[in-house]
Amino acid sequence: MKRLIIYMPLLAIVAGMLVTGCSSKAKTNNEAATADTLQLPVLTLNTRDTVLQKSYVADIQAQKNIEIRSRVRGFLEKIYIDEGKQVKKGQLLFKLNDQEFKVNLSKAKAALSNAMADAKATELEVARVKLLVDKKVISKSELEVAESKMNADKATIEEARSMVQSAEDQLAYTYIHAPFDGIIDRIPLKSGSLIDEGTLLTSLSDISSMYAYFSFPENEYLQYIRKKESAPGQTSDKVKLVLADGLDFPYQGEIETVEAEIEQKTGSINFRAKFPNPQKLLRHGATGKLFISTKADSVIMVPQQSVFDIQDKSYVYIVDKDNKLHMQAFLPQTRFSTYYIVKDGLKAGDRILFQGAQNVRDGMIIKPRKMAKDSLLAMK
Repeated sequence: MKRLIIYMPLLAIVAGMLVTGCSSKAKTNNEAATADTLQLPVLTLNTRDTVLQKSYVADIQAQKNIEIRSRVRGFLEKIYIDEGKQVKKGQLLFKLNDQEFKVNLSKAKAALSNAMADAKATELEVARVKLLVDKKVISKSELEVAESKMNADKATIEEARSMVQSAEDQLAYTYIHAPFDGIIDRIPLKSGSLIDEGTLLTSLSDISSMYAYFSFPENEYLQYIRKKESAPGQTSDKVKLVLADGLDFPYQGEIETVEAEIEQKTGSINFRAKFPNPQKLLRHGATGKLFISTKADSVIMVPQQSVFDIQDKSYVYIVDKDNKLHMQAFLPQTRFSTYYIVKDGLKAGDRILFQGAQNVRDGMIIKPRKMAKDSLLAMK
């Protein structure tokens, strides 16, 4: 008994030391776990009104652009304009050597004069024969022969007149005028060049207003038309143009026409927008991007950096009340700029991981970090 009394205090001391050691170790592990918890930004989703902008590649063309070609063969005698210059409607641009065409016109006029003289003589002959027939000096068949010759002479006159008109046209074609106001393109030939009928002399562009052609995918075209019909104020025909240097064109355009058919190979349909061009900044053949704005009311927007894709499905990490992460699939309605518009799978009030998805896993606990003011402003 005495021996048992001696060892009891020792056992109590040892037990106390063990309990204290375990407690200290557990406390140390908890502190380490807290220290290892990632602190990441978390965003609370809300509905908001916004304006969606969709971009399309634009092919920019002058409202009038024609090739100016020679209508006759000859030597290019004179060039009255220079490349890149503005010209007015009716202004003389080129002149071909016209000596040969003047000669042809003189011949045609001479042939017309001869035909008219012959017709006059035949007309007098018909009158004489008719008088003889009336007096029964000659038979009626003689009159018929004379009248036939007179009709033939009249046809010869008409043919001669057409030859004169053709010669006059040919002579006029040696003077080439601007059909409308515009800017002259490159002039490949020089004075003295021998040119054939149909030779390209230059091109002329009227760039006071410009057309921008762009293609709508069929599904977007249907959405555009339905939204325009059901809610006229939601979709505007006004469009913005961004030029090849990345700067905005200073004037808005307006959608004017839609083609009648959907291209079967591409599944798209072409639209045409018209832009004013008072400063002549836009030129025929330029490229750019068109932006069409559409109002979207009470939508949920998810930042692109919050989303990750697995097998063609879009996911975010939902943060629950215990700050635990859960993978959540959602269905995007559309994507614009750096955001997704949510169609299904997420709702207002959900907390999602704003960024850092590549560093976490499903079921992981994080420490939410309040987002900076600048980031919040960027979401508006």
